[in-house]
Amino acid sequence: MKKHIFTFLFSLVVFTSAQAQSKSNPQLVKLYQNYISVKSSLASDDTKKTSMAANEFLKTASTINSKLINEKNLLSIKADAKSISQAKNIEAQRKSFYKLSDVMIDLAKENKLSDKTIFVQYCPMAKGSWMSNEKQIVNPYYGKSMLDCGSVKSEIK
Repeated sequence: MKKHIFTFLFSLVVFTSAQAQSKSNPQLVKLYQNYISVKSSLASDDTKKTSMAANEFLKTASTINSKLINEKNLLSIKADAKSISQAKNIEAQRKSFYKLSDVMIDLAKENKLSDKTIFVQYCPMAKGSWMSNEKQIVNPYYGKSMLDCGSVKSEIK
């Protein structure tokens, strides 16, 4: 009898955690969408647009509590978004995007940020990864000078 109860409870815990991970949180979905805007702005070499996108990301990040994202990561993405929004040139914005991307990729692995596949892409020249909602490479680290440099490293479904 104890074995059956244990098996039932274990199954319930596994099912509940799988269910929790399959549901997306609207705040995290919006954060991912804001991230994509930052990435796209960097890829288009537009400093002003990138600053505005990073400000929107920061606004969304400020509505998220540490129950959704651990405090360390939340502080990190806020600091990176603030750095991107305040940077005076595209190179400085791109420098802060490295760390922002790393934390967001980890967040995407732990939470459902999109109903569609998220493509984790990597540029060997920049030695940096980023997320995209499409398979086509649009490199945020080099923009127009090397827009298609990189490859899909993994997929998060």
